[in-house]
Amino acid sequence: MNENLKKNAVDFYKMAYEGNPRKATELYVGSKYIQHNTDVENGIEGFIEYFERMQTQYPNKTIEFVRVISENDLVALHTHQIWPDNDEYVTMDFFRFDINGKIVEHWDAIQQIPKNSANENKMY
Repeated sequence: MNENLKKNAVDFYKMAYEGNPRKATELYVGSKYIQHNTDVENGIEGFIEYFERMQTQYPNKTIEFVRVISENDLVALHTHQIWPDNDEYVTMDFFRFDINGKIVEHWDAIQQIPKNSANENKMY
């Protein structure tokens, strides 16, 4: 089951990020969706509105899934994102799934990759 949840989390996030959040929620989200990102309204429609707006404003953004980790009903995605003007971010997204394998809750942490670093290691 964990491999399915991992695949579903990646497919869900990729589909939403690349511009089809409504279809992503129809396929992968349960009847309730609890949002912990303070920039996104709670619920399914808040999620859809946010990602539709991001697609309109930033259609050329990219995402790379660096790591996918699961434990019980939780899946964590570690991503590298590139936005316009080569603005780079590292994110950690956590999804909780219900008993039916549908996403019902989301947390995240986002950090901009600075232009300078005290070491040569990637943040992702």
